[in-house]
Amino acid sequence: MRGILFVRLLFFSSIACIILGSIMYYQTITDNSPSFNEENDLLPSFHEASNQENDAVVENEKDDTDESSSLVDDKYLNFIIIGSGGISSILVGTLLSEIFKVTVLISLVSPLISRSKKSTDLLTRGRILGFVESNAGIHFSALRDFLGLANGVTAYHLQVLENKGTIISWKDGKLRRYAASHISITELDSVRNPIMGTRLVILEVLSNSGNVGLSNSEISKKLSISRQLMSYHILELKKYEYIHHEESSKRPKWKLTELGNKILKTSYSLEITDNF
Repeated sequence: MRGILFVRLLFFSSIACIILGSIMYYQTITDNSPSFNEENDLLPSFHEASNQENDAVVENEKDDTDESSSLVDDKYLNFIIIGSGGISSILVGTLLSEIFKVTVLISLVSPLISRSKKSTDLLTRGRILGFVESNAGIHFSALRDFLGLANGVTAYHLQVLENKGTIISWKDGKLRRYAASHISITELDSVRNPIMGTRLVILEVLSNSGNVGLSNSEISKKLSISRQLMSYHILELKKYEYIHHEESSKRPKWKLTELGNKILKTSYSLEITDNF
């Protein structure tokens, strides 16, 4: 909420600075434009005498006018530069961070879309909800691209769904991720902390082995890593109940648990959407 208020304040303040600077610039041009008096053509001798008597006064007034106009010029330039800098910072922020991009869309675009309600709103919202439920942890850009929606439309409907408590979202680096609100704590934890690197490869190798399973030495040979490092990763995977083995066996062979299979599929889906 604070981010939305900050973006709105920055945007409208920047627009106000640009408008004020433009008005000051127009007034400066108007004040400095030359004015002609028709009596100058009819009474040249009078004006020549008057000009000769007031040369010193005119020069002083000209210097004062130049100084005041330069101050006005500096003021309108400052206002325009400040306003342009604010708008530029918003644009740069949307390019560098998806979280800031979503905040800008919700702050500036969503209010415009909410005023023009269409019969397709419920259909679009249903598509987004169904996709989020099927792809827990998907981020904003991937969701938008998969469904072929515009930035503003996607941000608006996601905000509506989140305000209703139907979906939840969280920050993940520069990304904003979404999931259905009824997701279990275990699944949510796996989505927020997906298996990566060597542990993901171990799960993949065990998945390919099926019900046969693999021992520590067999896994280390396939992955070409030391037994010490292998034992460390195996213990971590066992702690979270992603793998198991038969206790009665002298040389236990590790197999994936049902939770391990889910984690493997979740990690793959997140990897695919992140690279989309």
